[in-house]
Amino acid sequence: MDKQIAIVTGGAQGIGLGITEALLDAGHAVAVFDLNQAALDTLASRAGDASGRLMAMRVDVTSGDQVRGAVADITARWKTPDILVNNAGVTRDKRFVKMSEDDWDFVIDVNLKSQFLCASAVVPGMIEQRYGRIVNISSRAWLGGFGQSNYSAAKGGVVSLTRSLAIELARSGITVNAIAPGIVDTPLMASYTHEQRDRLKATVPVGRIGQPDDIAHAVKLFASREASYITGQTLYVCGGRSLSSPSV
Repeated sequence: MDKQIAIVTGGAQGIGLGITEALLDAGHAVAVFDLNQAALDTLASRAGDASGRLMAMRVDVTSGDQVRGAVADITARWKTPDILVNNAGVTRDKRFVKMSEDDWDFVIDVNLKSQFLCASAVVPGMIEQRYGRIVNISSRAWLGGFGQSNYSAAKGGVVSLTRSLAIELARSGITVNAIAPGIVDTPLMASYTHEQRDRLKATVPVGRIGQPDDIAHAVKLFASREASYITGQTLYVCGGRSLSSPSV
């Protein structure tokens, strides 16, 4: 991969951190959008030799003004972003009969609206330079999950957004693809008991829980110049779980 300018939303922790580190290791300049200031500070302190290629930015990706301002800062410091990884996401699981309007709006805004806002901010520049790679992180949960009507709807929206943008932007040299992770070892997973983790692991055909690196490898594929003939696709990175388990 030749050196490019990348944005990773939610890139200071969990899956996003794995993606950020992989892109930095590949030599890219990476701007990280995150609301967790402590995680941003930790990321910046660990960057070492890559610190000149890292912008750790506190950005609310549900705010169009903040997203547009951050993209303008990146373009002024470096240039038009080449890669956008829409990774920011949250869950607020509840049975549908107990789900509030705020539960619905919050999850839809962070998981889906943010992807619209970030893409809207970078696509004009990508069109002008006739090159871009957009990678949207969906989830295997878009297939449906008990207590996850808000999250599943948002992640299903990501798949549909990906397909529509791929069609619209293809002739501008921009590819748009999605990745649907399964069970991944994140800080949330660390809060589970050993019994819970073992039960989840037993549902994965490859016999292990995924790591952030597993998702990062797929991102690097879609973000590469060599992937110019791949667009509008959703790649499951779930250890085969999408084949064997009816829900999340």
